[in-house]
Amino acid sequence: MQWSELFGKDNKPTDEQIEEFVESPLWSDLAAYLQQTYNVKPKTEYSSCNMDKGIWKGWNVKYKKGGKSLCTLYPKQGYFVSLITISEKDIAEADIIAPLCTDYVKELYYQTKVGKNYGKMLGLDVTGEEILNDMKEFMALRVRK
Repeated sequence: MQWSELFGKDNKPTDEQIEEFVESPLWSDLAAYLQQTYNVKPKTEYSSCNMDKGIWKGWNVKYKKGGKSLCTLYPKQGYFVSLITISEKDIAEADIIAPLCTDYVKELYYQTKVGKNYGKMLGLDVTGEEILNDMKEFMALRVRK
């Protein structure tokens, strides 16, 4: 069953329901990492945005630090998608990180165009620990300085 079919706009999922749907230890690993490293808590919101080759309507989980988005997570069955924005000012540092990433993340990074006013927006399918580690490196750019 699709995420949007389980939890409509008037049916906000609990943290436990999200974790159960995702069925990946990477979800709880990331939550613990974000809490310990950045002292941030998740915020579950209903929204529409451009994901999945069209409009994504549904519940997602956002992590913010100091008014900046660290990532927005989109639950999928067995994994999750993480949307990370790399600002234009952080592109030079991200260019140093990218060659050290997994082939999947590296390819996605280089294929992603720099957008007007926001830099690069990476939508990573977090399906393994290596991808999660790459994601953490890019997120760290959001809180440096």
